[in-house]
Parts: sequence; C-alpha cells; structure tokens
Amino acid sequence: MATQPATTGTGHDSAAVRAVLDRARQEGRTSLTAPEGKAVADAYGIPTPKEALATSADEAVSLAVELGLPVVAKIVSPDILHKTEAGGVEVGLESPQEVAAAYRRIVANARAHDAEARIDGVQIQQQVGAGEEVIIGATTDVTFGKIVVFGLGGVLVEVLKDVTFRLAPVSHEEALSQVGDIKAAEILRGVRGGRGVDREALADVISRLSQLVTDFPEIAEADLNPVFASASSAVAADLRFVLDFDPPAPPKRFSREEILQATNRIFKPASIAIIGASNEEGKIGNSVIKNVVNGGYSGEIYPINPKADEVYGRKSYKSVADVPGDVDVAIFAIPAKFVAGALEEVGAKGAAGAILIPSGFAETGEQELQDEVLAVARRHGVRLLGPNIYGYYYTPEKLSATFCTPYDVAGGTALTSQSGGIGMAILGYSRSTHTGVSAIVGVGNKADIDEDDLLTFFGQDDNTNAIAMHLEDLKDGRAFVEAAREVVPKKPVVVLKAGRTSAGARAAGSHTGALAGDDKVYDDILRQAGVVRAPGLNELLEFGRALPVLPAPKGENVVIITGAGGSGVLLSDAVVDNGMSLYEIPPDLDSAFRAFIPPFGAAGNPVDITGGEPPSTYEKTIRLGLEDDRVHALILGYWHTIVTPPMVFAEVVSRVVEEARAKGIDKPVVASLSGDTEVEAASAYLFDRGVVAYPYTTEKPVQVLGAKYRWARAAGLL
Repeated sequence: MATQPATTGTGHDSAAVRAVLDRARQEGRTSLTAPEGKAVADAYGIPTPKEALATSADEAVSLAVELGLPVVAKIVSPDILHKTEAGGVEVGLESPQEVAAAYRRIVANARAHDAEARIDGVQIQQQVGAGEEVIIGATTDVTFGKIVVFGLGGVLVEVLKDVTFRLAPVSHEEALSQVGDIKAAEILRGVRGGRGVDREALADVISRLSQLVTDFPEIAEADLNPVFASASSAVAADLRFVLDFDPPAPPKRFSREEILQATNRIFKPASIAIIGASNEEGKIGNSVIKNVVNGGYSGEIYPINPKADEVYGRKSYKSVADVPGDVDVAIFAIPAKFVAGALEEVGAKGAAGAILIPSGFAETGEQELQDEVLAVARRHGVRLLGPNIYGYYYTPEKLSATFCTPYDVAGGTALTSQSGGIGMAILGYSRSTHTGVSAIVGVGNKADIDEDDLLTFFGQDDNTNAIAMHLEDLKDGRAFVEAAREVVPKKPVVVLKAGRTSAGARAAGSHTGALAGDDKVYDDILRQAGVVRAPGLNELLEFGRALPVLPAPKGENVVIITGAGGSGVLLSDAVVDNGMSLYEIPPDLDSAFRAFIPPFGAAGNPVDITGGEPPSTYEKTIRLGLEDDRVHALILGYWHTIVTPPMVFAEVVSRVVEEARAKGIDKPVVASLSGDTEVEAASAYLFDRGVVAYPYTTEKPVQVLGAKYRWARAAGLL
C-alpha cells in the first residue's frame, strides 16, 4: 500500500528517527535512502507526497495507479547519493506503460553508474508540481554549527543564490522572517494578480527541519529540494539526508560566571607581572614596562628578569614564583619557546590571565607549541589573551599593557582586533580623532580568549557603551551569537568581518552546503543576532566613535534640513541606501517650515532653506524639527556661505540641540558640511557636542545614522 501524507501536528516522533539513524550507523552508511528520508520527515511532520517502494516493473505500475498518475520514479540505493547524476530519476510519467519502461531504465542506469551498488528498488511518488519551487535545507557550518537555509528552488537557487540563513533551531516567527528575507520575497507574496504562497506553511517546514537537525546532530546536511509552495500548502518533493556519526568536538565553553571572574581580574588587575621586562631600549619587554608605568597604572608592577636586580626603577624578580604578593595578570615578552615553562609558574601563582605578546605559534605553523601552552593554561585555570598580539588597553584603570604607545583618552567605546596591523590603525585613528575608548584589545591567534569572552565582559562593563570588533573568523560562532544577543539590547555591537568574498569558501557536495560556503552565512546570522556590520575599516572606526555620541531614535521619521539642493538630493539617496525612509511631512508641519524659509526655497522633505539664509533660518527650522514629536531624527546639510560661516553654523546647531536636550528632547542629529577647509573645525566642534558631523561627505553622517537605526531596531527600541 502507498504511504499516506505526513501529519502536520506539533509532536515529533523522535524514536522513529532514532531507529532509522541507528540502522544507518550499524550498516556504516553516511546517507539515508529515499524511504528512510520520508520516514524521518514523517516523524517530524514535514509534508511529503504519497509514495511507495516498487521492486518490480509490475509493482511500479500497480503503485502508480493507486497513487494516481502522473508520478515520479526515483532509484532507491544506499550507495547512490546523487540520484539524478546516476540517471535514477524520471518525472511526469503519465501512463502505466511509461511507468514500467521508466522502472527498467532507472535500474539499468543505476547498474551502469555503479555495478556494485545495492539497489532496493524504485520509489514511486505522487507528482507534486503546483506552486513555487523553493529550497529548505540544513547544514553543519564549521563556525556556527547547525544552520538552516531558505531560498528559491530549481535553477534559480544555483544561479541567483538568493538564500537566507538562520541558526537552528528557529522559532516559527524567525522562520517567517527568513521567508520574507530573500530578495525575491515578492514572488512568494503573489505578483501580477497571482495568489501568494502559504508562508505560514513554509515557516512550519523550516522550523520543523531546524528542530530535527538540532535534536539529531548526526544529520550533517539535509536538502528538501524542491519544496513546492502553493496558496494552501508546502510539500517537500525530494529529500536528501547526509550523516556524520563522528563529528568534531565542539569548542570548550566557559560559563558567564567563569568568563567574568577571569576578565574582571584581567581588565582590573591589582597586580601585574611583566615576564621579560628589560632595561634595554628596543626590546619589547622594555616598551611594555615603560607603557604600564608611564601610562599611570597604579597597581603593583613586578618585573621578571633573571639577569637584572632592577628594571625601570623597580625591583626585579628572577621568576614569578619569587614575587612576594599575588599576581592577577602576567604579560609575556619572552620568546615563544620559553612561554610554556614560565606559564607553569604563573599558573601556580594563581594568576587569572596571561597576555601572550610573542609570535612564533600557530601563525607560523607551530600549532603544537600553541597547544602545549594552552594545555598548561587549562591545567592551572589561566585564561590566555593571544598569542601574537600587541597587548591591550583599558583606560578606566590607566592600563596600557602593550609594546605600542600608551593611550589615555577615556571614553565609552571598546575596540578589538584580530590583526596587529588593524590594531595599530585603531590606535592611530583613535589618537587622531581624539576618540574616547574604554579599551583596545588584540586577540591574535585566539588560542583561548576570543570575541564572545570580550563581548561578555564589555556587555556588563559600566565603562563601555559600544563595542566595535574586527575579526577574520569566529572560533565558536554560536557562542558569539549568544553573547551578542545578551549585549545588543543594552549597547551597540559593530563587527568588521574580513574575508567577505567567496574565494575562501569551503567546498561542499550539496545545494545547502555549497550555498553556506560564503559570507552570506555570517551576514545573515550576525544580523539575526542584532550585530551592526561595518563594510570596511573606516566604517568600523567611525561607527565605534559615533554610535555612543548619538542618542537612540524613538521612531522612523527622518527629516533633512539643507542649505543646498544638491546636498539634499545626495542625502536623500543616502537615507534610502542605509535602510531609512524620509518622513512624508504633513500639511501643518509643512506650513510651519515654510514660514521660516524664503519663497524660492522648498519645504517637503528635504526642507531646502537655500544657501543665502542667515543663521536665524537654520536656528528656527532645526528647532522646529527637534520640537515636533513626529520627527524622530534630523539630517543637516550645510553649504559654506559668507552669510552663515561654518563656525557660526556649528555654534547655532550645538546651541539649539543643547537647549532641546535641556527640555528632555534628545534626538539623533547628524550633519554634512560642504565648503572650504573651515568646515573641518566646524565639524569637530559639532562632534564634540553630540552632533555627529563630517566635512566633504554626504554619505558618512547618514551611514552612521543608519547604523544607529539598525541597532535600535535590533535592540527592540523602535
């Protein structure tokens, strides 16, 4: 008899899936046959067509008539994974004669493809062809673990790669969001009078598959392709499951309490040992102790140097074991080959952290040496930062634990980098822009401490109100997402992910695996976590600098006030490019703006006050925009004129904004200043007073505002 369609109840028959997987494990197989795949789908309520297994041509004909023609015929063999490539699939079989002939051809093709293949028979399946073809899949990502994919199916998925990714498992609501996230989502809603598909049914399939691969991690990949989505259903016409019964061990996880216990001592140490501290100019150990001392750190400093009695005016010790007091942090400035031995003493001393500045570990192929050092650290409960880093800064403690120059401009931005070169760019940029930072941290090889540890610390750090991170990879993407979800509701997290191109994508043997091989996975999942992604280094630095300055918007209504029509056009384009929308100004507010601008100006949005207006026009229009509750953010476009010089404009804007804040009105205001070099000082003046302003660009201030909006939406503030 033919198998009945799967039920769509909420229950899962885990025992049925376990039985199928255990049988495959016992037989040493890495994939499921089509009937086994259907059994698994049925157990989790994933709708599939009616089907049955035929072991002869006559049985195939009988089943086809029972199911109802037309039908699809597919080879069933535990040794043939790619059925189409083996000539093992025929569709649109409309008569008994076609079914019988197809059965014989499929079996012959399979034997020609692999003479040793075991053939269980041919699956006869009710043909489902109505609706849009989509792909729903799951794979095991090296960074994020189990992820689910959704996109248009058939040829489109291979050509357009219009797909979206989410961490598994996903809720029904998250799955609905995923369905609406592809570029071609409008097709699924119905175009040119056509009926849309049942997106609720699609979301149900996505969430069920995501739960299946979460419950059974040995399902390495799953392809439901195609899934036919109609106005009333979503049916998986073809199933493919790849198994891995020996997956790699997941990265070691620390609890939040363990992370904070260590990082609080690392960033707020009462005492520091500098291993390799030196009196010799040009040595890293010399630079480190100078920076720690000259940077103003007030805790105990213990130089460790077996050949010197004193280093930089302080008593030196032959080893950490000789230090009379406790040690919270040990900074290593010795060659890589000596680190493990010294770390044994640091661990015995009860230190919380070891800052490994030396290179010569995994980045040069010395993975075993790095593993040895990590094993020592694990044995003693010491957390490692590095190796191969420039060190770290934490301004609230006046701590410059680095061989680079000290930095002491305290503020609310924490910046981290995986690359030493990028770290130097962060330091130089911070110095040149006078950016206030809470921390600058290098993570280097990330033998131990990585971005999720730092997110956990900075997320609860009262001295930090924004976190900006450069990273090339994530050791444990799932841990990072969990940490980000905790932090984002309280403060922005900005990430610059290097390696965005598909050149480094890993090879994969399935649609789902191949689609998951590029940067789109990072993009979708970081966005799912509420992270603001920076497209480049300059944007990372600017977002890190500017987001703490801007107040959070309370709504989506953005208004442009400009003294130059050309700037207004460019600013309008930038608003759309950065995911915001211009407020359609109502008649009463339009009339109020017109009362302040000349007849040849233009109200609406942008509000064009024209270039020849005095400071009072800027003052009145900006005040109106700030005081009207329907306006949620202002973008100002300034054009250098004799009537309103740059610094006069800056003083007027800052005064009006300050007066509004005194009344409890705190809206984000950004400004673009065009003109001669005087606009540079005017922009800096505004930035220092809480108005994010840039000279010579219409894009950058709007880009920053867009980043603030993306965070505010992710944080649930809008």
